[in-house]
Amino acid sequence: MAGPLWPRGRRGSTDEALIRAVYEEHGAALLGYATRLTGDRAVAEDVVQETLIRAWRHSEVLVNGKGSVRGWLLTVARNIITDRYRARAARPAEVSGTPATVPVEVDHADSVVDAMAVLGALDRLSPEHRSVLTELYYRERSVAETADSLGIPEGTVKSRSHYALKALREAFKEDVSRQSRPDRPAGLREVVA
Repeated sequence: MAGPLWPRGRRGSTDEALIRAVYEEHGAALLGYATRLTGDRAVAEDVVQETLIRAWRHSEVLVNGKGSVRGWLLTVARNIITDRYRARAARPAEVSGTPATVPVEVDHADSVVDAMAVLGALDRLSPEHRSVLTELYYRERSVAETADSLGIPEGTVKSRSHYALKALREAFKEDVSRQSRPDRPAGLREVVA
């Protein structure tokens, strides 16, 4: 600590001199103790600073001759660390807002409805169209890999995928219009919208 971090003029210069003397005599021991308890030098320095501020506010404890000054300072530091620990434990853990953080998915019902809608629409496709989409999107194969797997030309894979996706869109539109009727429960309408 380079200099005093308390306001001048509130107490006399004798209190400042007293705190300076306390820091010179007990500062290193206090910092070592706080560092051992916290495991973090920066946090320990904050604890020492807060301890000295409390000592300055209660300077009568330092000069009354009752008990050990170092013992009082170490107790104050321990109490500050305990209070910080309890405050941190009482608060829920903070969550970083990074893009890499995956949001917690509590209810998987939406993914089940989506899967059912896609599977229902895939069932309406011809086997040729369905097999092309399965290879391209579910097995994540390239056009060339899909062509090799199915034994058809790459141009045919592209053509079938185009028409299969078009047919899927039509199937979803039919489902939406069917679900939009008042006699049907809502469900797919929200998925497609």
